[in-house]
Amino acid sequence: MKAVIQKEFGSADVLRYTDIPIPEIGDREVLIKAAYTSVNYADIKTRVGNKGKGNFPFILGLDVAGVIEEAPHDSPFSKGDRVIAFPKNGSYAEYVVANEKLVYKIPDNLSMEKAAAMPTVSILAYILLFEIGQVKSSDTIIIHSAAGGVGSVLVQLAKLAGVRQVIATVGNMNKQDYVKNLGADFVCTYETFVEETLNQTNQKGANIIFDSIAGEVTSRSLDCLALYGTLVQFGNSSGKAGTFKTSDVHSSCRNIKGFSLGTTRKNDPERLKPVVKKVLELIASNKITVPVAKIFNLEAAAEAHRFIESRNYQGKVLIKI
Repeated sequence: MKAVIQKEFGSADVLRYTDIPIPEIGDREVLIKAAYTSVNYADIKTRVGNKGKGNFPFILGLDVAGVIEEAPHDSPFSKGDRVIAFPKNGSYAEYVVANEKLVYKIPDNLSMEKAAAMPTVSILAYILLFEIGQVKSSDTIIIHSAAGGVGSVLVQLAKLAGVRQVIATVGNMNKQDYVKNLGADFVCTYETFVEETLNQTNQKGANIIFDSIAGEVTSRSLDCLALYGTLVQFGNSSGKAGTFKTSDVHSSCRNIKGFSLGTTRKNDPERLKPVVKKVLELIASNKITVPVAKIFNLEAAAEAHRFIESRNYQGKVLIKI
């Protein structure tokens, strides 16, 4: 089968389009013929070595949309079932293997392309908003990197939940119209969001802040987080750790919560099932959408990575297998 592998850390040039054997399934696993996979910023971090040591060669990719090719006789899945999944050894390949606990059937009225855009970003966004952030309709919230995949879904889910005020940050104000069309009430840059948020809230600050950037953005977010507010930290796309002092939280009764979808897939996969069901229903009924910025062919995976690294896009980037 065709796949994209890497044998060393480095730039997008280390990605190699090549032939490798079709993987074999083990106990409680299924083989999926891939139709699409998505490109996530975590793929970039893994490629360059920011996620630790690499067991080379390996295949990147967190999620896949495709069709069941092979399943155990007593499996809840059968050959031909349309599914999304989190495969165990990457998804930049024509065939992938996934544990049954991380495979989900998709509705007949949902296209494979739409399904492919949703797994990582929409499941993560739903958990962040309703389980970790526990947003209320009376809240003012900040969504950092609102034009990205997770941010795009967070904005839509927040408005669907009736959140009073959604403040969105972007790296470039050229993305303002895109984010406003998703439902954001106010859009600003990372340079101005502290002052703008305080102005929008009569100096009280935001109740919930969703931060996937870390670094200085985390530190500055605390400058506009309200009393009893919550900072939800779920990534570090800046490549730098965010820092805070204990005095930043205890006297102001504020919380800092962290969440990782990767950790949850590994340690508590059952937690995802009810979320996937809800998210699939929302997408199939067009209540939320995961906008697709661009689709690349598998052999152009390196080009897809460069596109992600340019940050000059809005929504989700897919690879068509």
